[in-house]
Amino acid sequence: MKKVSKSSHHSLGELNITPLLDLAFVLLVIFIITTTPVVNDLELNLPSASSRPKDAPKKPNYVTVNGEGKIYLNTKEVDLISLQQLLVQLRETDPDLSVVVRGDSGINYQRIINVLDILQQANVTKVGLATEPTSSKKAL
Repeated sequence: MKKVSKSSHHSLGELNITPLLDLAFVLLVIFIITTTPVVNDLELNLPSASSRPKDAPKKPNYVTVNGEGKIYLNTKEVDLISLQQLLVQLRETDPDLSVVVRGDSGINYQRIINVLDILQQANVTKVGLATEPTSSKKAL
């Protein structure tokens, strides 16, 4: 039978946890520093607001450019000049006007850019572009 010294068994039995403790303390310090304390030590009398519920969001307007390049505001066919005039009128009645631009995928990209330019000139800031989700069969 082979003789094995006790010192080799003794060193294998110990686990050095000092690096683990160092890591735990570093993480603890990082979490303490990055956590912002909630400061509520000031006595304030905050003003009260009316408890009236907020108005429901209005329905967005749609600007559609079909495959032939015709432009529609909601369901009414318009040209670029009358589109701008109608958008300015809508903006005067509703300062929080939102517009969704829908364009046929086969049209010239410049037509959509012209519509977006008109929206910018009419100071419409809430603009969305409508898309359809692609199926898993269609890939770029």
